[in-house]
Amino acid sequence: MPITTRMRAAACLAAAVTLVPLTIAAGPSSASTVHPVAVAAQPVDGSTNVRVDGRRIILGDAPASMGSAEVRQRSGIANLAPVQFAAATSAVVVDYTAGTPDRSTAEVDVRALVKDRWSEWTPGKAGQPTALPAASDQVQLRIIVIAPPQGGSPWVGDVSVRPTDQADPSRMAIQAAPLKSRVFATREGLVGGTTANGHVIVSRDHFVALPSRRGLASNGSGNYSVKVCTASRCAFEPVWDVGPWNTKDDYWNPAAVREMWKDLPQGRPEAQAAYQSGYNGGKDQFGRTVANPAGIDLADGTFWDALKLTDNAWVDVTYLWTGDGGRGTVSISSGYLNIRNAASSTGSIVGMAGKSAQVTVECQTTGQSVTGSQGTTNIWLRVHAGMYVSKAWINAGSFSAC
Repeated sequence: MPITTRMRAAACLAAAVTLVPLTIAAGPSSASTVHPVAVAAQPVDGSTNVRVDGRRIILGDAPASMGSAEVRQRSGIANLAPVQFAAATSAVVVDYTAGTPDRSTAEVDVRALVKDRWSEWTPGKAGQPTALPAASDQVQLRIIVIAPPQGGSPWVGDVSVRPTDQADPSRMAIQAAPLKSRVFATREGLVGGTTANGHVIVSRDHFVALPSRRGLASNGSGNYSVKVCTASRCAFEPVWDVGPWNTKDDYWNPAAVREMWKDLPQGRPEAQAAYQSGYNGGKDQFGRTVANPAGIDLADGTFWDALKLTDNAWVDVTYLWTGDGGRGTVSISSGYLNIRNAASSTGSIVGMAGKSAQVTVECQTTGQSVTGSQGTTNIWLRVHAGMYVSKAWINAGSFSAC
């Protein structure tokens, strides 16, 4: 049983479908010179529990997820193929139509490719400029549809996007260094359940949950990953679920762009403020009394194996997509990669990195020769002070010597 019952956000059940083509318009800001760009007939990886009727993407038929009565929802995600513009733009306008019956919601999010990395997802209000974190010539759209357990199904249709010179002054800027904050961690458990991105939870799993979809990675992807550390161990894990407590608490963002709770300092979860200081009357966004200050949930393998936790605990979390710096991607077919205290497979295990997770890279050094998914090499990467992984299992470029 979990150490603390997780008051988690609703997670969608996987029911990936084949989508028919949508047309996404891309081009200069003048409506008269917009040039349509067709999206591939198949959705990109990570789409789940949606179906298509003509030009509409509609919530699928999977039942509501697990969770308390207040947060049980039916939800679906449709990732659309990236759109390439003729030139870089600092903002875009997303247009679409939507139907939201019976207290349901539908939104279209946008992200940009900046310095060869995808920025955080930002909701795009129909017909209004959405600022990008930096000028980019490539964007991607994502449709999220959510509804109560019973009732009608929300939909989104007639999606288009175009560059604009009408920049919004508030944007999710990418910092020189990613944000790090100290937050309370709880164990998610829920083996056999399905996460918000459609991943089915297995025993001793490796991922984390954060209380906002803005940093939710697609199933199998680690482009939104965190580094979670105790005093002596670290874990690098992808963000594959939404929770605990809230679903619109992107507390790692500055107040200007935070979804809710804009009067809280950057890095402080709403649940922590509610529990410690009576913020929002001690309630979460659903009106439930907050029973612990959790700002992150850890899958069992992250909690027990990577960090060696035996109870809920305060940890240091770095939100890797919020800043620059050297990165590599764990390239394994399943499970986890051990992190060693030396550049050798005989070094003591001081942490783990989950499948597809991004890892920070401080420098590289030579050590024991290892054969892995990336070939045979004696190069080891330092991912944290006193912590190393073999480059044989990391998809990454070259780095300066330690």
